[in-house]
Amino acid sequence: MRNGIPNLSALQAFEASARLGSFSRAAEELSLTHSAVYRQVASLEARLGVQLFTRVRRRIVLTDHGAEYAGRIRHHLEQIEKDTFGLVSRTGMGRSIHIAVVPTLATTWLIPRLADFQQAQPDITVSLSVRTLPFQFKDQPFDGALYHSDGVWPGSKGVLLFPERELVPVCAPALAERAREQGSSALSGMTHLHLASRPDAWRQWYGANGHLYGPQAAGGPRYELFTMVMAAVQAGLGVGLMPRFLAQPALDAGSLVMPVPQSLQVSQGYYFGYPQHSERSGALKAFEVWLKTMASREAARAP
Repeated sequence: MRNGIPNLSALQAFEASARLGSFSRAAEELSLTHSAVYRQVASLEARLGVQLFTRVRRRIVLTDHGAEYAGRIRHHLEQIEKDTFGLVSRTGMGRSIHIAVVPTLATTWLIPRLADFQQAQPDITVSLSVRTLPFQFKDQPFDGALYHSDGVWPGSKGVLLFPERELVPVCAPALAERAREQGSSALSGMTHLHLASRPDAWRQWYGANGHLYGPQAAGGPRYELFTMVMAAVQAGLGVGLMPRFLAQPALDAGSLVMPVPQSLQVSQGYYFGYPQHSERSGALKAFEVWLKTMASREAARAP
């Protein structure tokens, strides 16, 4: 070990404790005991001469120095992971790529189709990690990213896989039927479900369709992910605005309905991108070709 560089195990214990906010949860993730993680962190603090956590009863809270150090250590550990993937690829033990993804598209669209890629490219391992905000590839351990945007990220190259086209209001059939029985207008009285990252979507839908956006529509709960909105809609908790391509299978099956036919046209789409100044690996090129094929099929199914 170089002088001044702490033990890697201590850094892993610290990073996990900082990320999870608990020595016990870090111990579970690392398959260690609580006392082992505590000793690793305590020895790291002693070595650095800096307090990384404040301990209040059974809770731990990062100090300002600890929070800054945790971010830097997390970046370096992720870079080590990426470098390890790269080494495995170059030694012929199988090719690996690490892709950042937006969560809903990954769980509802990408992952169900990955078996097709695995069958076509059995020697390529595709690892996925969630990222919901734009980032610079030089700061993250990813070979590529599948993301939602108005265009290709600065500093990267990429391709539009498919446009989102429209958001459509959807609800459970029983909720729509109840509204009809009460003789109220289609969305009147329905709880409106909002996506936290698109707080103005319902306001835009009302404006685009010539309706007044009032407190009843604005006051519904916020959810972080489209998968949460979909689950809430299916549970009968209200009406949500969903990308049509995500909602269409449920609409076709009759498990969801559109209480009104009007939609909201949107300009964003789903892109695949990678670092602008890096040479793409053969595995990444193969993955991009496959993504384009899957996206073309999606476009062909679009209504």
